[in-house]
Amino acid sequence: MSKSIMAPGPVTLDVIGLELNAEDRRRILHPLTGGVILFGRNFSNRQQLTKLTASIKKLRPDVLISIDHEGGRVQRCRADGFTHLPAMRKLGDLWGVKNKSTHPAESAAIAMAAATACGYVLASELRACGVDFSFTPVLDLDFGRSGVIGDRSFSRDPQIVFALAKSLNEGLRLGGMANCGKHFPGHGWAEADSHVAIPVDERSLKQILNDDAKPYEWLDLSLAAVMPAHVIYPKVDKNPAGFSKIWLHSILRQELGFEGVIFSDDLSMEGASVAGSVVKGAEMALDAGCDAVLICNRPDLADQLLSKLKVSKAKQEESKERLNKLMPTAISPAWDALQSESEYQHAKGLLQQLDLID
Repeated sequence: MSKSIMAPGPVTLDVIGLELNAEDRRRILHPLTGGVILFGRNFSNRQQLTKLTASIKKLRPDVLISIDHEGGRVQRCRADGFTHLPAMRKLGDLWGVKNKSTHPAESAAIAMAAATACGYVLASELRACGVDFSFTPVLDLDFGRSGVIGDRSFSRDPQIVFALAKSLNEGLRLGGMANCGKHFPGHGWAEADSHVAIPVDERSLKQILNDDAKPYEWLDLSLAAVMPAHVIYPKVDKNPAGFSKIWLHSILRQELGFEGVIFSDDLSMEGASVAGSVVKGAEMALDAGCDAVLICNRPDLADQLLSKLKVSKAKQEESKERLNKLMPTAISPAWDALQSESEYQHAKGLLQQLDLID
């Protein structure tokens, strides 16, 4: 399939195990499929992961192979040479640390350099194994309220979150990978975990826009993709952000001028249950402004989506154009070549020097 006729569909789904089975192949070949998301269960070692990604690309060169790989407790590939990256809180902690310099900006510069190094290591290691994209960085503010966010957040301060996310995104870009800010407009205040409950954030639109949403506004053109939160903000809309035209169209697209890809969060999560069936949820998400919908850990629901979801040609065209921009454009070095690359060695050396990795 040549680049000119790449036509990813709006559904991102997962695969069962360490290699593709007949059911996986059938789903990947479906024209509504546009992405495959990998989990820890799909990784045993680098050779196996590289073989798995190659088999997916052989079937469908136009699907985006993605993973949730942030560092800290959210890192799917943890063995066989993969760097154990720090939780993003560790980068935020570097900001403001007193050092030998009398200049207060030095700690900020060090934290930003470390964030770029993290992004570079993360992207280059995944790309060496055939993974195109990671759902990172977390832009949520850490209010000390949300256990599911916690140390995945850089900071409580939106300016620090912005600066470190922009630096991390630059590292991702240098490693050949796009980025995805999550969870718009902010999951840091709502205490419930949207994997198992329906979180509610009672704050006003003004409060959220002046605080949580600031990193999205400031990142502007450097933000390639966004994932909205499965959180209800009743002062703004009765629907969770991922199903809300107000949040996705009026605010994110129109007011903040975002032109990249909008991914729904996983439609099998409890936070998505307010939409009803998985097909209804996908329709609502796409209608609200999402370009792609995720369905994870439920192959039965993935089959329902692929057989029943109706997407207009105009919507598919619009989403396809955006999704193709997330695809890596350069060939990345293989793992062994990466190990001797000076930029990679430099990035890992900096992280070691700062005691962020072993």
